[in-house]
Amino acid sequence: MKIFVATHNAHKLGEIAAILPGFEVVGDDPGEVDENAPDFAGNALIKVRAIAARHVGEWCMADDSGLEVKALGGAPGVRSARYAGEPTDSAANNRLLLRNLEGAGDRTANFTCAIALVDPQGGEHVCMGRVFGRIATAPAGVGGFGYDPLFVPDGFDRSFAELGAETKNSISHRGRALAAMKGLIDG
Repeated sequence: MKIFVATHNAHKLGEIAAILPGFEVVGDDPGEVDENAPDFAGNALIKVRAIAARHVGEWCMADDSGLEVKALGGAPGVRSARYAGEPTDSAANNRLLLRNLEGAGDRTANFTCAIALVDPQGGEHVCMGRVFGRIATAPAGVGGFGYDPLFVPDGFDRSFAELGAETKNSISHRGRALAAMKGLIDG
């Protein structure tokens, strides 16, 4: 089954394709959409609507994901990709996050993913996924992308970037949201 995905992020597209092996995953850049919703679900809907208008009668999806850190009042949140400003820069985001957490006793955090789906009849659906953990004091690992070198999921002593794609995808926020989405499609 073909599904169009609103992203220009090659890492994200590869991760989605790995989690959904039975799907033909086709990237479609949503362009310069204004992600101005106050939450992940709203931003995912903005992006999926942009591509669904070009693929009427097809399955279309978009995700909006981010890191929420308790000690920072939920930041970086919906601004996760642009936490350190524009243009987006993962290394700068990670440095700023570590600087903002200096001296923090509570380093608990979660990744949240909202998957917005438009079905072939034009119906809209949203599936959510979360994974809880903590922010390490220094980056570790070379896998993954974004905040993966800093995020250590509950039950593990290694970061997402150290766990390997198969393990990460089986427990991640995106993996959980995509599993819910697949259930909805297969439903």
